[in-house]
Amino acid sequence: MNDLTVTRETFDEALVPTYAPAAFIPTRGLGSRLWDTEGREYVDFAGGIAVTALGHSHPELLKVLHEQGGNLWHISNGFTNEPVLRLAKRLEALTFADRAFFANSGAEANEAALKLARRVAFDRHGADKYEIVSFLQSFHGRTFFTVSVGGQPKYSEGFGPVPAGIVHLPYNDIDAAVKAITAKTCAVIVEPVQGEGGVIPADPAFLKALRDACDAHGALLIFDEVQTGVGRTGHFYAYEDTGVTPDILTTAKSLGNGFPIGAMLTTSELAAYLKVGTHGTTYGGNPLGTAIADKVVELISDPAVLEGVKARSASFKAHLARLNERFTLFSDVRGKGLLIGAELVDTYKGRAKDFVAAAGRHGLVMLMAGPDVLRFAPSLIIPQADIDAGFASLEKAIEEVIAAVAAEAAQADATAAAR
Repeated sequence: MNDLTVTRETFDEALVPTYAPAAFIPTRGLGSRLWDTEGREYVDFAGGIAVTALGHSHPELLKVLHEQGGNLWHISNGFTNEPVLRLAKRLEALTFADRAFFANSGAEANEAALKLARRVAFDRHGADKYEIVSFLQSFHGRTFFTVSVGGQPKYSEGFGPVPAGIVHLPYNDIDAAVKAITAKTCAVIVEPVQGEGGVIPADPAFLKALRDACDAHGALLIFDEVQTGVGRTGHFYAYEDTGVTPDILTTAKSLGNGFPIGAMLTTSELAAYLKVGTHGTTYGGNPLGTAIADKVVELISDPAVLEGVKARSASFKAHLARLNERFTLFSDVRGKGLLIGAELVDTYKGRAKDFVAAAGRHGLVMLMAGPDVLRFAPSLIIPQADIDAGFASLEKAIEEVIAAVAAEAAQADATAAAR
């Protein structure tokens, strides 16, 4: 029994301050509900940032965890194992891909994809074909390579020179993309829906233009489906609904339902360029992680689950429309499936964090996507009763923030009048 008492203040004393966690500490989860150290209950609209797609403590995943945990956790990449082989075959059967590389996170999956793209270009065309085209406000991970490829400079500034050959363009701008993709381009990396950048869906015509430009110039098209993949949009992978097939796809987040795992999927022709020793990982593809992910994929790829995502999406959007009718809070509600962004009107610009904090005080866990957008990424199987309860809490949180903003404005007016 561990008798060391810890509180939220322990974070400030013991951890590197790379995060600013909420004031409460969740200790238990079941389905789409969480409980904290004080026994307070919350509805979970965040899903661990689009991760716990089957909710917390799913019984079938717990069964796999216990069974595989009693057999074999880790064996090293000097061996293969049965769970990783089953998972690879299952993912390949569901996608365009016929080869998989497993890692521990979305960042590592993207790192593998970008390295593969540069290696393919180097071997096929020589050292001059190395440019990577990415998009403003994109997010591809926190390794130095992926954060440099991501289109948010605030995450790469202050760490020294970024890798050469990275071009950032406006998202959904076909003309800019067609001009920028040239004979020097080795890859274009794009999110079918920008998640961290504000939950912005790609225009299908934009993705088609990227595909055509890549084909014309011998570049590879990478879809970063770390956030959109594994059922999040109502399709198992979002590319299925775009009319465009990438050369490489990356996936993580929901793939392990919270167990750390990521994957790069590609064709056998391209995979052949990563020969023995050119890339690797100690933990990637371990038996425990891949056994859990295999069960996740089996459950979420069920057509009934994917159809359920679409029905729940409609419920979320109906609730948001009702709130907007009452409060005139959102200038736009967008997204696909259960990745939804609600952009705040000018009056509340920059206050997304205030709404998230207030939601927590009223028993709702939720997200933001930048300072102006509330983000919803719950379990794909969240019950309707939890959706309704969560929005009842959100309504109270909105009332609290609106009242606080009105009070601030009144105080500012009074101060100005007194001058």
